[in-house]
Amino acid sequence: MTAPLPSTLSRTRIKICGLTREADVDAAVEAGADAIGFVLYPKSPRAVTPARAAELASRLPPFITPVLLFVNQPPQEVMAALSLVKGAIAQFHGDETPAQCEESSGPGRFRYMRAARIPLGAAGIGFDLVKYASDYSHAQAILLDAHVEGYGGGGKAFDWSLLPPAVDAHLVLSGGLTPANVSDGIRILRTRCKSLSVDVSSGVEIDGPGNKGLKDAGKIRQFVAAVRAADASFSS
Repeated sequence: MTAPLPSTLSRTRIKICGLTREADVDAAVEAGADAIGFVLYPKSPRAVTPARAAELASRLPPFITPVLLFVNQPPQEVMAALSLVKGAIAQFHGDETPAQCEESSGPGRFRYMRAARIPLGAAGIGFDLVKYASDYSHAQAILLDAHVEGYGGGGKAFDWSLLPPAVDAHLVLSGGLTPANVSDGIRILRTRCKSLSVDVSSGVEIDGPGNKGLKDAGKIRQFVAAVRAADASFSS
């Protein structure tokens, strides 16, 4: 296998996911996010309809990408939502096979990411990320999240150090990220892949029960600042 290109000179891209309000979209944009995620999985507490995602995405300025999260949804439903939200890419977070991802993306009409659900604890070493990335080689990126009960992300962090030393893919680190730990994730994974991005949802939400999908603008700014500080440490 060809070794991945070193990513030490790349800026870490940032996705803020699970947005449901205009104010949170605006806060993420103002803080410097590169992508905004909308959950279209109806069972998620952060779920929005395709029409609502399109309404929120219409606030985005140029060069910020809307991402739509799907879980085992019919191809026609996926493509209809992607057509409604201009410039969107798909994030498949269920049990979708490579063939199903291709069918749901057009094929080739829309870009997509594929989530890899990494087991928690020592079991994470048994996940063959190199093979997974090869199986989903048409994906724009492989998103790394913890394998928890249910779908759509559980806000848990897996053991990042157990991932392989070289993965020939663009990776997006997700699952349990916060302003306090994102720099550690970047430090551990940045040189192991073509490029590294980060994806946060629960880690920038308002504290307290019942606030899933409601973001804290201050935490978003802190998260972005932590990512930028980690990037600066590589170039210093």
